[in-house]
Amino acid sequence: MSTLTEHTPTAAARDTPTRRRPRVDRLPYLLLLPCLVVIGVLLLWPLGQVVAMSFFRLNSVRQLRGDREWPFVGLANYTQILGDPFFRTVLRNTVLFAAANVLLTMVLGTLVGLLLHRLGRKMATFVASCVMLAWATPALTGTIVWKWIFDDTSGLVTWAFNALPDGLSQALFGRTDWSGYGWFNSPLLFFAILTLVVVWHSFPFIAVSVLAGLKSVPSELHEAARVDGAGPWTVFWKITFPLLRPVFGILVVLSTIWDFKVFTQQFVLAGGTQDRPTFMLSIYSYAEAFSPPPKYGVGSAIAVILTLILLVVTGLYVRMVLRQEDAS
Repeated sequence: MSTLTEHTPTAAARDTPTRRRPRVDRLPYLLLLPCLVVIGVLLLWPLGQVVAMSFFRLNSVRQLRGDREWPFVGLANYTQILGDPFFRTVLRNTVLFAAANVLLTMVLGTLVGLLLHRLGRKMATFVASCVMLAWATPALTGTIVWKWIFDDTSGLVTWAFNALPDGLSQALFGRTDWSGYGWFNSPLLFFAILTLVVVWHSFPFIAVSVLAGLKSVPSELHEAARVDGAGPWTVFWKITFPLLRPVFGILVVLSTIWDFKVFTQQFVLAGGTQDRPTFMLSIYSYAEAFSPPPKYGVGSAIAVILTLILLVVTGLYVRMVLRQEDAS
């Protein structure tokens, strides 16, 4: 009887359902498949081609067409670039330019976003529409306009300086006639104008993004802080900024990527690739690849280095966000 009891399943055991593996729903993956294919064709395939080209010596279009062999040189292109003192100058220009532009873009965009948040609905809509015109303007078109503004003969800036009283112009700048003055000849002045163009084109996106984030902040928090006697600066740093930290983090990463890759504005303002002292990584890669004699492998190596730098910046930001989430 005892033996029968030991081997007979109890009622609880009979009622316990059999464990099965959770069923994987493949529908979301199938829906994402077309997007992944498009991303792979338009992004990953060209990136893979650039990486592959950086390991070969490519000096002619016939090689790119496949009419000639691709001599494999391994890391020789990277060694050549990293060992070139001019590369360090270009890297310094790129880092300093990106840092200055990210800072100015974030500050100006945040101030404009705060202004739009305090305006009435009609005025905010009008100001936001005017601000977004700069963002909607193509980079090429906007840069051509700015180049005309600083034209040495008929530009608006040249006209404004010529309109100054001779005594004031002589006392401040040491000259009275500004016709023919090369605004783009000095590297420092060139970078100042380039910064103006890039910030003008970039800050509207920051402003609208900050405005969208401010709309999600409960107004009761700001009202309570004002009741306690907190000023605008304290309200921003103690309430607004901590709540919008993820938004600011994403905007900083995006601005860094955009400013590291500035090409169109510099190419148009400089009139090509002749002004080597003002080179940054993007135009340096283009100049090495397409200026005669072409060096497509070297240009590809520079492009890969730029991509790796941006991946490191993005990776550091993601790591910082994950640490903040773990701490919270």
